[in-house]
Amino acid sequence: ELALKSLGSEGLFLFSSLDTNNDLYLSPEEFKPIAEKLTGVAPISEFEEEETPDPSGETLSIVAKFQPLVMETMTKSKDGFLGISHVALSGLRNWTAPAAPMSMMLARQFKAFLPPKNKVDVGDPWWIIPSELNIFTGYLSNNRFYPPPPKGKEIIIHRLLSMFHPRPFVKTRFAPQGAVACIQAISTFYYTIAFRIHAEFQLNEPPDFPFWFSPGQFTGHIILSKDSSHVREFKLFVPNNRSLNVDMEWLYGASESSNMEVDIGYLPQMELESTGPSIPSVIHDENGNVIDSRDPSGEPIQFVFEEITWQQEIPWEEAAQKLEVAMYPFKKVSYLPFTQAFERAKAEKKLVHSILLWGALDDHQLGKHNKLLSASLPMPGSGRTLRETVLESSPILALLNESFISSWSLVKELEELQTNRENEFYSKLADLHLEKYNFPVEMIICLPNGTVVHHINANYFLDITSMKPEDVESSIFSFSTNFEDPSTATYLQFLKEGLQRAKPYLQT
Repeated sequence: ELALKSLGSEGLFLFSSLDTNNDLYLSPEEFKPIAEKLTGVAPISEFEEEETPDPSGETLSIVAKFQPLVMETMTKSKDGFLGISHVALSGLRNWTAPAAPMSMMLARQFKAFLPPKNKVDVGDPWWIIPSELNIFTGYLSNNRFYPPPPKGKEIIIHRLLSMFHPRPFVKTRFAPQGAVACIQAISTFYYTIAFRIHAEFQLNEPPDFPFWFSPGQFTGHIILSKDSSHVREFKLFVPNNRSLNVDMEWLYGASESSNMEVDIGYLPQMELESTGPSIPSVIHDENGNVIDSRDPSGEPIQFVFEEITWQQEIPWEEAAQKLEVAMYPFKKVSYLPFTQAFERAKAEKKLVHSILLWGALDDHQLGKHNKLLSASLPMPGSGRTLRETVLESSPILALLNESFISSWSLVKELEELQTNRENEFYSKLADLHLEKYNFPVEMIICLPNGTVVHHINANYFLDITSMKPEDVESSIFSFSTNFEDPSTATYLQFLKEGLQRAKPYLQT
């Protein structure tokens, strides 16, 4: 109360965003972002002091490519951003180019991508940055402007993402956090490492309120020597193959419980790529003498790199799937594209288990939204809750693998498919799905011809499974005593009832 009286609500809001340990005292480390902002001088970090470039080490040139978010793809654009202050979106609108279009990095800094000694098999994933959050731990504060200082293997990720924007948060507010990797290919001296990173950016600064920009994922690969002295190739990017790939959230008040606006949109391009292999910063002749990096005519010396012969290798798609399952255990069941799921169901004479969402189920932010778009988020969102509980449980995974073909789709994608008259069957499938959809997530069981035999809204499902069994009156679901978790029992019942209702159709 004294702090509120001294600072006012907005002053206390700013103070709280810096007071990371909530002790109502700003340590020098906590005050550092403001000091850097006021003085314009950033002190050299401990890491930079330790990592003085080795004269004989190699350097890698990285280029950033960025196309800003397409504002018209935001849901709020449909009514001209009515009721949304221009200030709230200023950080987004002003972000039109990468913070650093090019950067020189030390090859040895990429050592963080190398596998631990017990993970040297192709396709065996490990965590570069472990996820520290789950459905039980909740989520990190929305009321923050400045990222905490990165530590250990976070440092190279932070440095790379800082090329896009000066305020990347390597650890996201919501699970699953972190970065996961696996070996895609092995040679005598080299690895190809595939990786997936969940990170987000804070686009606003005081006195504005926080605006969180959360790409669905960063993915990519690096080819580097086993001693990390040489990087042959590096690429990191946000996938742009779906119609929506970024989640945005912004606060409307000076407290953690203030209303939060949420939206999703499409980012055409956000990628980092090496311009070529890493090269020595200093060149020596065969006698160990330093020689000029240019030949007598003044042209830079051209390096010739040996061709890499891979001894073991898996396709990129397989590596990406391994990383996805590591992040999301529910993906132990294959989730096929919408139309492909119905073709497979027809061929295998199975039902389609379909999840229709406003935001994506397997991106770290896009699947988490709750009942109200403009509500604060005190509870985990329905999509995120589903994937972290029932869809990961062993009984559900077993039944889905045995009796269903699974798929998830974005509402926006099915709306586009619905209007596509080139394929009437696909259009009808989309139409039948959208008829049953209610915001934010609808779980649907249907026949291979698209006929819906059962469906339930995720929010209703979460409501009834949070109630005591004796309080559920005349529910279409019954609680089983076989499982302690009512969510798993109820979802299992939902699937079994779908199978039962479909029997007459499947037998004909």
